[in-house]
Amino acid sequence: MFAPFTRLSSRAAVLPQANIDTDVIIRIERLTAGDSARIGDYALEALRYREDGSENPEFPLNQPRWRDAQILIAGANFGCGSSREPAVTALMAMGLRCIIAESFGDIFYANCFQNGMLPIRFSAENVAALVADAEASSSEFVVDLHRCSITTAAGCEVVFTIDPQRREALLSGLDDIGLTLRHAETITAWQQADRTRRPWIWMADTREIAA
Repeated sequence: MFAPFTRLSSRAAVLPQANIDTDVIIRIERLTAGDSARIGDYALEALRYREDGSENPEFPLNQPRWRDAQILIAGANFGCGSSREPAVTALMAMGLRCIIAESFGDIFYANCFQNGMLPIRFSAENVAALVADAEASSSEFVVDLHRCSITTAAGCEVVFTIDPQRREALLSGLDDIGLTLRHAETITAWQQADRTRRPWIWMADTREIAA
């Protein structure tokens, strides 16, 4: 479970570089030997920090106008590479809650929904328009998942599409397991009825096999 995503108001930072993969988002050694409590500090560290550990002032989210942004307008194929779920949790620990891009790595895109991040796909033209808006104004964007719309800093509204089940999951703050458990009574009733109807199916218990 995670905090439901309903309506988000935030400035939108721009990171136009294409093909940022999951190893750039969170390096594997940070997951195997790093401090898990600092996962947000490790997110995008190759871009965020210089070799001496100081902040890179050229990195968008280090700049004052975008430092606390919860929305990121990214380059195409964001989150490509290995199937590394902590890539999503690292970005969320960094403060992001919504990523807009022309395209995403497929596994990264799916992992977003399992952890409470809203990924929005737009055409290259729409992404370019959002980038221009974000760079021209320090006003906030509003992402409304109920309406499936984004109101830009300039006040323009654009509509996005999203799978209905994934939308419901984000609105409810539930991953796939959580959505399934909402039907626990129905599942239990079916299991009990099936035990009566087909008892041999339910003889997988090792104690019963041993006997």
